Amino acid sequence: MTKKQKKVFIRIIIATVLTVAFCLLPLENPYIRLALFLIPYLVIGYDILKKAVLGIVHGEVFDENFLMAVATVGAIALGEYVEGTAVMLFYQIGELFQSYAVGKSRKNITALMDIRPDYANVEQDGVLVQVDPEDVETGTVITVQPGEKVPIDGVIVEGTSTLNTSALTGESLPREVAEGDEVISGCVNMSGVIRMRTTKGFGESTVSKILDLVENSSMKKSRSENFITRFARYYTPAVCIGALALAVVVPSVNLLTGQAADWQQWVIRALTTLVISCPCALVISIPLSFFGGIGGASAKGILIKGSNYLEALSHTSCLVCDKTGTLTKGVFEVTHLAPATDSSEQELLEAAVYAEHYSNHPISRSLKEAYGQAVDPARVSGVEEIGGHGVTALVDGRNVAVGNRKLMERLAIAYEIPRQIGTEVHVAIDGRYAGYILIADVVKPNARAAVSELKAAGVKKVVMLTGDARAVADAVAGELGVDVVKSELLPGDKVTEVERLLEAKGPKEKLAFVGDGINDAPVLSRADLGIAMGALGADAAIEAADIVLMDDDPKKIATAIGISRKTLRIVYQNIIFALAVKFICLGLGAVGTLNMWWAIFADVGVMVIAVLNATRALYYKDQCR
Repeated sequence: MTKKQKKVFIRIIIATVLTVAFCLLPLENPYIRLALFLIPYLVIGYDILKKAVLGIVHGEVFDENFLMAVATVGAIALGEYVEGTAVMLFYQIGELFQSYAVGKSRKNITALMDIRPDYANVEQDGVLVQVDPEDVETGTVITVQPGEKVPIDGVIVEGTSTLNTSALTGESLPREVAEGDEVISGCVNMSGVIRMRTTKGFGESTVSKILDLVENSSMKKSRSENFITRFARYYTPAVCIGALALAVVVPSVNLLTGQAADWQQWVIRALTTLVISCPCALVISIPLSFFGGIGGASAKGILIKGSNYLEALSHTSCLVCDKTGTLTKGVFEVTHLAPATDSSEQELLEAAVYAEHYSNHPISRSLKEAYGQAVDPARVSGVEEIGGHGVTALVDGRNVAVGNRKLMERLAIAYEIPRQIGTEVHVAIDGRYAGYILIADVVKPNARAAVSELKAAGVKKVVMLTGDARAVADAVAGELGVDVVKSELLPGDKVTEVERLLEAKGPKEKLAFVGDGINDAPVLSRADLGIAMGALGADAAIEAADIVLMDDDPKKIATAIGISRKTLRIVYQNIIFALAVKFICLGLGAVGTLNMWWAIFADVGVMVIAVLNATRALYYKDQCR
């Protein structure tokens, strides 16, 4: 418990003991009885009365504090001392429970997102000194020892290690890093000592942006939360007017028609309806449900920028995906070596690597990675690049030509047409065809499962948009089970396709677009929901999208939809349950069937049940695993 909660708990104990003691005393004098019961009443309710008065002063009259104050003061004025004190007592118990539940949810989220670093190790005069990360300037070399959090984004300048990224991605798979690798803040260094040069200030680092995003997500309210706010704005005054009419109009009519007015009976009924009508269950449990859903998603590496986006996600019927970097790795790899009859795979690859040695093209980098050996520049000379065709070079004194079909046709060399899909790299040595190499953007391991889980989650249509050639796009779409594929698109064409899909969907359905958050920014902003592959915290992704997947796993999209729908189910359950109980009890209270004790249950009891139900939103178990 916090200090504030402990104080309230002590007040509850004192008020309870005094109330029970005074009930047992044979008090005949009404003034002494009033004076004694005012003690526990004020002990437990002075802060509620104070808030009610301040609300009236500031023009915010109709809230739960006002309802409790009027109901309990009225009960005491009518001589119902025990009931008036009990209402305030149980209300405070409910508030304490609600405060504890919210606090526990926040602590759970904080524990799951415990990525804020406490210090950074900076070397001063040969000694490591712990300094506040906010005081570390960009370009400073810091040391991260085993077991410590990486405090600021940077690049490793010395050492190798293994990083635990689970706080960011929700996955426990470690990441190997070495000199030259970029490292983001929030990861935990598991093994070796590393020295890294910071590339950002603490305020601009990944850890700060993530924490700020999660902490401020409650600022963007969902339609359900806005409905409750609007509902309470009209509901509370209406109930107060109804209670006033019950207390004044009904007995007045009875008096005019010659019946017994029985003012006290009708005033007690009016006060009972005020207690019943308190909208605490809705006002507290709905935001708590969304807060829990956002926190639970954060723990799985899914950052949702507001409860409005969490709610919209549950209505997603069409998911549009970019191909490169979303469904595929976005990194070209050599997928097939096809040497000619009189060549070997090693000779084919080596010739291509040396001819492409001076190029920084992605194809060249893919060839070098597949070769996996150091290249001796002295073996290469006479490099000539032919635009749109490829390169020629002298490698160990032999003429090597590496490029596409156009280059082979230009050199009048017969070549083989591959049956597989991919970027073709044809190689010729001394005018003789040596074979071809296929390079492709490899499909992510979870991509097919992601599409399957999305359909199981209720997404009606999965669409893939790409600028790649039609043959490549169709092959990837067929492998993944995508419903619709559009290829050879420019960025503007993607926007046009999304607009067509937006026009075709139903009025309550939502269209979500998934991209890398950088090249697809126009489409991300045009869709109902923009979901970015965060690439472990890419700045542009976090800024551009409504939802960020921190580990680039497309399966997390189905998880996010599942969390969203569970959260909405809890919200609707609380709304229906609370309103049903309220209106039933209001009707029964107005006709005198329910007394003040039942009114307490209708208020505090419903609130406790709704809050308990709301905390379930924090936990989600994937259904499609």
